Amino acid sequence: MARNNHRGRQLKDWYDCFSQLSQNEREGIDFRRIAVERRSKLAVVAPHAGEIEPHTSIIARMIAGEKLSLYLFEGLRPHRDHCELHITSEKFDEPSAAAIVSGADTVLGIHGRADKGDGATTWVGGLDFQRRDKVVAALLKAEFSAVIRQPGESLAGAAPKNICNRGKTHAGIQLEIPRSLRDQLAGDFEKLSKFAHAIGVGVGATESG
Repeated sequence: MARNNHRGRQLKDWYDCFSQLSQNEREGIDFRRIAVERRSKLAVVAPHAGEIEPHTSIIARMIAGEKLSLYLFEGLRPHRDHCELHITSEKFDEPSAAAIVSGADTVLGIHGRADKGDGATTWVGGLDFQRRDKVVAALLKAEFSAVIRQPGESLAGAAPKNICNRGKTHAGIQLEIPRSLRDQLAGDFEKLSKFAHAIGVGVGATESG
């Protein structure tokens, strides 16, 4: 499958799996994989990081800190279309990601969404309904806007094969963070720290207070 065969497909993801992507894209030039296995019960993953969904890398790193397992798949070249390196969460099968996810009890997926008229509200989904609800409550308490995404709604992270639901419990949490908020978090360390702390409290990885 030649690279130029994909040109013009702006709305559909170019690749359905990592093997397709790796045959056509150059590691270290087009993309980078970062996998930090800390054998934690909770793993933080950002499968569309770097230039794919900007600033999800820094948000995921802040949440993971030095204690939680972390996985990032980063697009390295700016100005490429979202679809060019985006493998949907249900099909994301990069081997080092699969290893980290399968070794964790629960997975927290960090994603970016378009503002679509609301650049402040984080959508929180996934099949771990208890932690999902606690994350929303913790974000609201920290004075961030957040809503629950129910199964059946778009970007709800409710598919069993979604990477956030592939941990040992088969139920994880997914964050869809709007672009405007991601830009703010990337430019304001104090706000980023506050956001990450709230997420940590919600998933039970950080003490409240």
